[in-house]
Amino acid sequence: MIPGGGQPNMQQLLQQAQKMQQDLAKAQEELAQTEVDGQAGGGLVKATVTGSGELRGLVIDPKAVDPEDTETLADLVVAAVQAANENAQNLQQQKLGPLAQGLGGGSGMPGLPF
Repeated sequence: MIPGGGQPNMQQLLQQAQKMQQDLAKAQEELAQTEVDGQAGGGLVKATVTGSGELRGLVIDPKAVDPEDTETLADLVVAAVQAANENAQNLQQQKLGPLAQGLGGGSGMPGLPF
């Protein structure tokens, strides 16, 4: 080893990696408990998903229900769920983005979801 530099301290690197892993697990747990909404049709259909993308709720205004036109209602439901999932992805980026950068961007790290 070169005094004052050279080889990185493996113990220190392992501790940093373990802390990042713990921070990531905590952030993922928070995402799973956080709910975000999405809507379509000017609020006629509202979907609620967790930050991890699990559908938790769906509210359909009776005005959106036309027995003669179920296709439009289905489209509104899909759009609301997609909007909620986009909001969940934005939340994931906010929570997990800084952690991914701390791990070298995540792109070269197998097994990471980002």
